[in-house]
Amino acid sequence: MVKTIEGSRAAPRTPSIDADEVAKFSAMAADWWNPTGKFKPLHRFNPVRLKFIRETAERHFDIAAGAVKPLDGLRLLDIGCGGGLVSEPMCRLGASVTGVDASEANIKTALTHASEQGLDIDYRAGTAEGLIDAGEAPFDIVLNLEVVEHVADAHQFLKDTASLVRPGGLMIVASLNRTAKALATAVIGAEYVLGWLPRGTHDWSKFVTPNEVRTALLAAGMTPEPATGVVFKPLSGAWILSDDTAVNFMVVARRPEA
Repeated sequence: MVKTIEGSRAAPRTPSIDADEVAKFSAMAADWWNPTGKFKPLHRFNPVRLKFIRETAERHFDIAAGAVKPLDGLRLLDIGCGGGLVSEPMCRLGASVTGVDASEANIKTALTHASEQGLDIDYRAGTAEGLIDAGEAPFDIVLNLEVVEHVADAHQFLKDTASLVRPGGLMIVASLNRTAKALATAVIGAEYVLGWLPRGTHDWSKFVTPNEVRTALLAAGMTPEPATGVVFKPLSGAWILSDDTAVNFMVVARRPEA
């Protein structure tokens, strides 16, 4: 049975919910764990972002590099978790993981796959607002990965998710920049020319700039760092970190100690 966050569906504030976006990803839910399917780009993207998350957490919480379970003892929220492509690796690194997604179909996929892998992950169908309204305790780490460009109100969504970070904790936001280069590569190129993603996966007008992310996080009392770019290298077929934030970028933000 899928666990639903109490109050999520009828919450008066729903900046997380764009019904069309939820329906779009629900229709693709069964394909999440197929490395050659509709989510192939995310499977290719996963290694660089997982390494970034791990190393960021190790530095922030003063964890010795190379530990088998460096996130042991830390509570982690994966908001917009989809089928669990990040939640599962975070669980294996020792974190106590809560994965939340507005699509019940995605959560069913994530639950099934985690069970098959013998992983104990607290998956819930719902929203960030639902967690807040239910009085959820804040988390050590909040991951906000490739979801802000799919919500109804990006600014409010970032503020809401930031409120779920405990004092001394951190948030990592990954998204797509609203630039001409991103339109050409992430939408026209990836969806219409190369066919890496189903057509209509992204709406360029909903992309956010690093400055917009920074503004929302500052308003929420966070201390954001400069954005880190992630670029694709066609010859190697790998994604690497870069100073180029024109398409994909990640922002680390920390909540000061109380």
